[in-house]
Amino acid sequence: MKSKAFLKTPLGYALLEGDAAGISRFILTDEDNLPNTTPAPEFTEAVSQLEEYFVGQRKEFDLQLNPQGTEFQKRVWQALQDIPYGKTTSYMELSKQLGDPLAIRAVAAANGKNPLWILIPCHRVIGSDGSLTGYAGGLWRKKWLLEHEQQEKQQSLF
Repeated sequence: MKSKAFLKTPLGYALLEGDAAGISRFILTDEDNLPNTTPAPEFTEAVSQLEEYFVGQRKEFDLQLNPQGTEFQKRVWQALQDIPYGKTTSYMELSKQLGDPLAIRAVAAANGKNPLWILIPCHRVIGSDGSLTGYAGGLWRKKWLLEHEQQEKQQSLF
């Protein structure tokens, strides 16, 4: 039986879904009228780790994930988890890493279908020219996440 939890993040409310097999969905939403419920016990650790991430105290997640997708999508999502915190890669590099540089569009499509935003860091994939490209949660969220993960914060000169 699937359980749901909603939590407030700096990027808006998030929906967390899963069951005994693991977390199957984590997305951000523009909804602001969501139920304010206490997360089910199976989400306690996930909520704790996400809160640590958003305040800059966590760089990696240690959670049981159970995303639903095709075998190819799961391969892409697994590769996304290898992108280090604070780093980015391009769709081209990701497709090369997966063994088929011509699969760039399929890799991009699988990236866009990632049901576990942030937990599987699809926001760390950018265009080959360094540009921010599509993000299901909106480019402003992608920009925020990448800036949040910057190792060295830009210091103001004044």
